[in-house]
Parts: sequence; C-alpha cells; structure tokens
Amino acid sequence: MTALWAVYRRELAAYFETPLAWVFLTAFAIAAPSFAWHVGRLFDTGRADLAPLFDYLPWLLMILMPALAMRAWAEEREAGTLEMLLAAPIPLWAAALAKFLAAWTIAGLALSLTFPLWIAMNYLGNPDNAAIATAYFGAALLAGGYLAISQALSATTSNQVIAFVLAAGVCLILTAAGLPLVLDAISTRLPGVFAEALAGLSALARFDSLRRGVVSLSDLVYFLSLIALGLLLAMALIDARRGGGR
Repeated sequence: MTALWAVYRRELAAYFETPLAWVFLTAFAIAAPSFAWHVGRLFDTGRADLAPLFDYLPWLLMILMPALAMRAWAEEREAGTLEMLLAAPIPLWAAALAKFLAAWTIAGLALSLTFPLWIAMNYLGNPDNAAIATAYFGAALLAGGYLAISQALSATTSNQVIAFVLAAGVCLILTAAGLPLVLDAISTRLPGVFAEALAGLSALARFDSLRRGVVSLSDLVYFLSLIALGLLLAMALIDARRGGGR
C-alpha cells in the first residue's frame, strides 16, 4: 500500500505539472454544460432534471477518457522511464492500480465541475436527487471502465497519439454496441445471437439503467469487470515487455 500511495501521488502530481489536467478539466467544464444547454436544451424541457446532461455524457467520456489515459504507459515507454519503474521495489499491480486511480481522480474532479447544474435544478424545481446521484455514480463507473481499457491500450505503444486513437476506437465500440441502429444492422446479416451478445457488451445500455436510478448487481459487475479487465491487460502487456526496452 505504501508503494501504491507513492505512485499515486507521483502520477497525480504529473497530471498537474503539465497542461494535461488543466486542459482536460477546462474542456470538460465547457463541453459538458454546452451539450446540455445547446444540444439537450436543458432549460427548455420544462423539467427539473439533468437528463440532457446524461444523454450526452457517455459520448463526451468516450473521447476525453482516452485523452486522459493515453499518457499512462506510453509516456513511460517514450521517456525511457518504464524500466526504472519496473526495477523499483514496487509491485506491478500497485503501479497499474495507482496510475488508474490517479486518472480516475481527475475524472471525478471533472464530473464534480457539473455539480452547479445540479444545484441549479434544485433551485428551479424539485428534481429526483436520488436518481441524479445514481446517474453520477454510473458516470463515474463508466469513466472508470473507459480509463482502464484506455490505459491498457496505452501499454501497447510508446506513441500517445496511437494510444489515443486505439482507445477512442474501442470506447466507441463499447458505447455504440447497444444502439438500435447497430443491432439492426448486425441482426440483418448475422444470427440474432450475435446481436444479443453485442448488446450485452454495451456500456451505454448499462449506464442507461443507472441514470434512471436503477442499481442492479449485473450493471455493477459489468463495470467492475471492465475495470479489472483493463488493469489485468495493462499488467500483462507491461510484464511482457519487462526488460525488453521500448
């Protein structure tokens, strides 16, 4: 735990020592309310809820989480510090988990920047605060799943741009997998079992349940499994390169 805490503090400080965290938080603080106001017509719906915000949040996270995670391992490989990290008396699981938790902390800070909208809804009406809190919980889990997968893909290359493109592509697949347009297109070409399997992989469908205030064990297991898969995959990829240079 001491090693985990040390790497966590190192990673969190590294985000703020470069413009990355500041640019990320600024972009999120501008983009999330903008989608809710101008695209979702937040104040034109006549309802005191944050549905327009959560309608577009998964698509925003799909882009911003890979941007936040792309440096996790790719930067270590590019700078040649990966070998130093692996040679240090730090378990690989602690390094991988600490990198994930540091990025997840930044994502949590970004989500908290939208809390003024929540306060505004309570000022204007009587929203279902329990459902909104559950939706934020779901957004945090969704962000964590995207971050874990993105950090795993960051371990495949020393180029941060390539890491971002790969991660954004996978996150797009996870987001769009459950859309009716995608499922209809697949069901017309492949047996229905493939469409059902693809729908089961959809992160968007799981998030939709949580944003409606429904917390189910299957949804929690899905997101925790996605996070665990990303961390284990990152550890396996980095361990395979141990002593192998860039």
